[in-house]
Amino acid sequence: MKNIMAALALSALIIVSCKKTENSSTETVKNDSVQGNTFTIDSIKVSDSLKLSDSLKVKYSATMLVFPDIKDKILLDSIYFGEKGIRDFSKNGIQAWLEKDKNEYFNNIKKDSKDWISDMNFSQEWYSDTGMKLKSKLNDYMHLQYIWGSYEGGAHDNYGFSERVFDVKNNKRLQLKDITNVPTRKLEAMLLKNINKINSGTTDNNGAVNNSEMLLVDVIPATENFYFDEKNLYFHYSPYEIAAFAAGDIIIPVSWEELKGTINPEFEKRMRISN
Repeated sequence: MKNIMAALALSALIIVSCKKTENSSTETVKNDSVQGNTFTIDSIKVSDSLKLSDSLKVKYSATMLVFPDIKDKILLDSIYFGEKGIRDFSKNGIQAWLEKDKNEYFNNIKKDSKDWISDMNFSQEWYSDTGMKLKSKLNDYMHLQYIWGSYEGGAHDNYGFSERVFDVKNNKRLQLKDITNVPTRKLEAMLLKNINKINSGTTDNNGAVNNSEMLLVDVIPATENFYFDEKNLYFHYSPYEIAAFAAGDIIIPVSWEELKGTINPEFEKRMRISN
């Protein structure tokens, strides 16, 4: 099933296997070049598993990037979602936060399951996976993708994506208004028109299914969950946001040509957009 395969593929991106119960592992990797721009990053991965009963095993896996080249505290706070409570942005600080998050996850599962876990009559494996990935660094714009996947019973896994673009030159998260002043209704019309330009990969007995066939909305909102490259501005929608779960996540491109006349001049110059 397409949605289950997507969740498994998502997990494969960020899981570090842990085969022994209560055994955690940490790994550090380094990537010194992204799209030709020198940019040093480290990645902290924490993985653990806990067997709560003969019927229930729980896994935790998380990845966070560390940016030794970024010193601005406001920018770092935005990168790590300030509401998470991370205040130490060093490698050790990020690892300590992940260990704390892991313990809280296990403790919550233990607490929530204590009244019914003995009634489980078949084996299940629950999990929580989260991760960050540096997708590109172009003209001092850094695109990060945040990924999550989970299963805590029910018919299927759940997963989602969050795209954030940061202006590392001016130390801020980029907003849609920093890119274009296109009227909302006009942009919504473009999104609806372009809904099938990137197929989500959903199929049925008759072959590929268009994204538009699985829409749950009449108007596609212009989400702040966007990123871009030299050709297009892309809007990324997680399952259930605009379409049925079976459609998976949907990416809709809007070309710079379509946005001609509405693009912020500073952004247009910096990205070398030529219409």
